[in-house]
Amino acid sequence: MVYGYIRVSTDKQDCENQKLGIESKAGALGLCIDKYIEDAGISGTKEPEQRALGLLMQSVVPGDIVIISELSRFGRRLFMLFRILEFLLNRGVRVYSVKDGYTLDNSIQSKVLAFAFGMAAEIERDMIAQRTKEALAALQLRGVKLGRPNGQKNTYHIIDG
Repeated sequence: MVYGYIRVSTDKQDCENQKLGIESKAGALGLCIDKYIEDAGISGTKEPEQRALGLLMQSVVPGDIVIISELSRFGRRLFMLFRILEFLLNRGVRVYSVKDGYTLDNSIQSKVLAFAFGMAAEIERDMIAQRTKEALAALQLRGVKLGRPNGQKNTYHIIDG
């Protein structure tokens, strides 16, 4: 089975750009996406079990392939990314990262690359969080009411390809 995994952090972001990249990578590999797993409006800091990613991880079997736009879509914390990759690779799943241009398997080279990109993703997430806190504090000082409107929640979707 060939899976495409997509995650965007906010409800306002669009999954289509990631999907186009994943489709292009699959085509270049001579593959067809069987199923898309989407986490729309879900932070990469949430544990996989709290996302559709957890369902994907429980579904894969040896020989499956997961194509993702970039490793940071799996998670924004270094050790979380390692746990996810370790789980997938130990299950015999091959992971293709579109933007990074890597094929990850259980080799030492894959582990080194995953470490480097995981560290970069965590640093990027920390910087985004700091800028967000600063912007929210500035809005509060101006009297802007913050928070999600009542009745809205984050969701995830599983889409057959």
